Amino acid sequence: MADIHLVHLYHDLMNIYGDRGNILTLALRCRWRNISIRISEVSLQDTVPSDTDILFFGGGQDQQQELVSRNLQEKKDSLIHLAQNRVVILAICGGYQLLGKFYRPHHGEDLPGVGVLDIETVAGNKRMIGNCVIAWEKQTLVGFENHSGKTFLGRKAKPLGEVLIGHGNNGEDYSEGAVFQNVFGCYLHGSLLPKNPRFADMLISRALERKTKKKVLLPPLSDRIEEEAHRSAVKRARQTK
Repeated sequence: MADIHLVHLYHDLMNIYGDRGNILTLALRCRWRNISIRISEVSLQDTVPSDTDILFFGGGQDQQQELVSRNLQEKKDSLIHLAQNRVVILAICGGYQLLGKFYRPHHGEDLPGVGVLDIETVAGNKRMIGNCVIAWEKQTLVGFENHSGKTFLGRKAKPLGEVLIGHGNNGEDYSEGAVFQNVFGCYLHGSLLPKNPRFADMLISRALERKTKKKVLLPPLSDRIEEEAHRSAVKRARQTK
């Protein structure tokens, strides 16, 4: 089976609420299946590798997000090229916002994004925080959201899922996250992939299918612990609803 090149974008600046766990999960689930995977860390002074198979872009604090927004304009063409070529991209919270058109703070100028996702984010008046459960592909995804930005989707993006518990994109329309081709963005920290192994495997499968141009059926893993973590997170979310 083909190997995977996993790129962690702004690993040193956009990595809060356990987001690095997404990298660990993808790496382990590949290695458990004897799929070769190499991991590159890309920050301010680095270029985005053209042979990227999966790119992860996490969340950060406001100060880091401003710095990253400026630097992203140097990487914009590379990221658009990856997205147009159906490279798998997963972005969480601040990374999700900056894959869109812009983030508009309460004060100051808009922070420009990449425009890979047809979304716009504006600062809200309250913080949306807590456990979140969404419906996705006839199952559920769980995570922890903590954001004041309100994200709204344009015509070229579709929601990742429907909010069952929590606030989601904006606390108004019950949508959470956005999807365009192989680009996925959402507000789910915690981290997302360890408690949602089927979503992690979907990302791996799509990356391999793009690379090999063949349908990929991943060998099953024993996900007893992961599924128990998922059920526990759903139960906790219901209790705090």
